[in-house]
Parts: sequence; structure tokens; C-alpha cells
Amino acid sequence: MQKSADEKILSYNDVVLRQSDLGILSGPHFMNDRIIEFYFSYLSSCHSQDILLVPPSIAFWLMNCPDATSLKDFIEPLKLHEKKLVIFPVNDNDDVSVADGGSHWSLLAYDRNANVFVHHDSNHGMNKLRAQQLFRAVVGFMGDSTSVFNAKHLEFSDSPQQTNGYDCGVYVTAIARVLCCWYDSSEHKDKGDMWFSSVKEQITPSAVAEMRKEILQLIKGLIGGK
Repeated sequence: MQKSADEKILSYNDVVLRQSDLGILSGPHFMNDRIIEFYFSYLSSCHSQDILLVPPSIAFWLMNCPDATSLKDFIEPLKLHEKKLVIFPVNDNDDVSVADGGSHWSLLAYDRNANVFVHHDSNHGMNKLRAQQLFRAVVGFMGDSTSVFNAKHLEFSDSPQQTNGYDCGVYVTAIARVLCCWYDSSEHKDKGDMWFSSVKEQITPSAVAEMRKEILQLIKGLIGGK
């Protein structure tokens, strides 16, 4: 019997994937929130607890929360001030009433050692204003190192660019993985380098195409291992 698009196929940590998600990964389609949240959760289980990968729904809420008190209450459990590397997905959805809205993903990352936020956008800075909006929402919660007396700022990286109109979410997952591996390596701690050269070397159109396949096979493997 053929499965319906809405049928649940996998529960992984707090993420529930559906049959339609496999179709998204199988073809040239825009990545949805669930797949990105799943892969971020998977990366979290594989890498240092010093790294926080913020789920898309939470990043979106932080960016659009209209009330400062509610934002503080919501953000404190994330313990942003304790994390060494924080990775946020950025979506251009401007309608908070629409789930899975928007048409472009990018990535905002904070490195505590360098005390800097960096925005990676695979489509010519399309999400620049959204990244700035999220930066302003969270910068005051990152801890003492980001006080007004220190050099907190937001950089816009010269990121690898997508070659089509649908792979932005795959770029986000691929860059997130590079950043996690970069942090867990011993080399950057000795040199004080950031991850820019690693992203430039590893994030290529062919690597991104392979990334889509890898996530699909990861999900199928987890389904088969249930």
C-alpha cells in the first residue's frame, strides 16, 4: 500500500518526519523546517555539547517575538551564554501565521572565541535584513563577552553560492556540518582561525548535491533500524 504524504515515518528526538519529507529530499525541492530541524538534531547528537544548533521554529520565533519580556523568558533555557558556537537557521518568512513559509534559508553563526556573528547566505545576501533582525534579537543574551564594551558585531561572509533556486536549505545543513566539524577539530583552537577556509573548500555544488542524498540515506537508515 502506498503511504500518504502526511504519514509519519520517523520520530527522532523531538522531530517527526513524514513521507513527504522523503520526496523533498529525493528531488529538486526547497528544504522545509522539519528536515533542517532533524539534521540539526542529528548534528547535536554527534558533536560537542559546547555547540548549540537552534531549531528553525525557535530561530524564527526569536527573530519575530514582539515582546521583550516573553523573549527573555523563552531564550533563557537555551543558555546561549554558555555555548561556544551557536548556529541559527534564518528564514525570510514575514508572516508569523504561516508555518513552513518563506522562500530562502541562510545561516547565522556565533563564535564565542572571536566574539563575532557571521552570516552565510548562498543567494547574494538575500537574507541580510533577516540576519540583522535575528542578530539584534539575540546579541544581548550571549553573555558578558558581547557587552557594549566589547567588539560584538555581525559579519557577512563571502559564502559559496547556490547554482539553482531550491538548494539554500541544503547549503545551510552543509555549512552547519562544516562548522561543527571545524569546532571539534583541534587545529582551530591552536591557530585561533575561524571556519571560512573550511567552508570555502568543502561547500561546492557537487558536495551540496551529495548532501541531499546523504540526509535521505540517513533517514532511511534510521527508519530501517527501528
